[in-house]
Amino acid sequence: MYINGTWTAATADASFDVFNPADGSVIGQVYDGGQQSARAAIDAAAAAFRTWSKITAYERSAILYRAYQLMIERKEDLAQTMTMEQGKPLRAARMEVQYGADFLLWFAEEAKRVYGETIPSARADQRFIVAHQPIGVVAAITPWNYPVSMITRKVGPALAAGCTVVLKPAEATPLCAIKVFECLIDAGVPEGVINLVTGQNPAPIGEEFVNNPKVRKLTFTGSTAVGKMLAGQAAGNMKRVSCELGGHAPFLVFEDADPVHAAKGAQLIKFLNTGQACISPNRMFVHISIADQFIDVLQQRVSKLRAGSGLEDGVAIGPLVNEAAVNKVAAQVDDAIARGATLHSGGKRLIEGGLDKGFFYAPTVLSGITEDMLIYREETFGPVAAVMTFDDDAKALEMANDTTYGLAAYVYTRDIGRAMRMFEGLDFGIIGINDINPTSAAAPFGGMKDSGLGREGAREGIMEYLETKMGGFSI
Repeated sequence: MYINGTWTAATADASFDVFNPADGSVIGQVYDGGQQSARAAIDAAAAAFRTWSKITAYERSAILYRAYQLMIERKEDLAQTMTMEQGKPLRAARMEVQYGADFLLWFAEEAKRVYGETIPSARADQRFIVAHQPIGVVAAITPWNYPVSMITRKVGPALAAGCTVVLKPAEATPLCAIKVFECLIDAGVPEGVINLVTGQNPAPIGEEFVNNPKVRKLTFTGSTAVGKMLAGQAAGNMKRVSCELGGHAPFLVFEDADPVHAAKGAQLIKFLNTGQACISPNRMFVHISIADQFIDVLQQRVSKLRAGSGLEDGVAIGPLVNEAAVNKVAAQVDDAIARGATLHSGGKRLIEGGLDKGFFYAPTVLSGITEDMLIYREETFGPVAAVMTFDDDAKALEMANDTTYGLAAYVYTRDIGRAMRMFEGLDFGIIGINDINPTSAAAPFGGMKDSGLGREGAREGIMEYLETKMGGFSI
């Protein structure tokens, strides 16, 4: 852990192992902190806030820019750590480190652009002035699937705004968090401004976050169930909350689209990070006139994907995070097949060639998906492409919106009118129109409905960490 400028190493009676999901090997140990550690970190952050919030935006910007440079310089080491700890192929890990560093660069710039305003008054002797000030201590909880970029996407804007931070990283990926903190510390972030609490049991740490009055903002990325629980508890203490939660993204391919181009895009985004991404498409709605060609191209591409350790050349499919994840994916596939779905490829756990030591599931393509199947309703978070057909635009839009989630959606069409209708009609926070990567540090990221509250990245990202203060001056 890292609290108030001091590292605490794992001890014999307070530690937990970190595993490589590709082979089950232990790759490290970290300190097993709990509620007392969280409280000490919050106290340190509250004390540091008094000075950090008062330094100039230009000073904060310079530190964040230096942290960005260090992350780029250490990209390979960060990527190697991520691949061993989280499992994604090394090429994808390098891309995530770059994406994570981009948030530090973006918010280094945004730190200097927290503008106020003056508002005209109906009274000649009155002036209104609006300013934005840092909210205070921020408690951040980050997930295992993107263990570097989800940290910088929260810590970057918090520091840029003048807030101090206590981070609880996912218990599966604390080593990545340590590496990111080393970049921030070496960049000159003062003692107490950032604090890292590692722990195998997140419950007592989360309880301290939502109940401690010194914490003024909670930011969480993870499951919808946990996000709702934390948001509800935080509401009782009137804390600002932002949550980036689950997704159930539709992928709509209309009859005027190129089915080959659409299938290539579907394969790339569906199997990114072995399907363990909140914006991963879960339900693929393809117009019946081009469905056969789409499925054929998709199946051919998916069947060539090689699974294994992300450190090996040519590997595109890494392990799932744990045994429960494998079982969840298998249950959805088995349920779909039992209810009449057609299996085109995959559909089983991978155990050959030493893969039995890890948590691997074959990249899978299913068609004939119907509304009574688990995969139609539940987020898969695994390497399964589920295809169903449609023959009417209105019905496709209705099916796409038939979910409590609202994070990301994808549309393939050459018709600008249809593209605009889908963009306006889809109840999702992020829409990719012929685009499988509608994300950037410069673009707002977040969802509607059960997919969360607030936005990360872009100008909106720093506003999540600022309070609006208004002054009425009588002159």
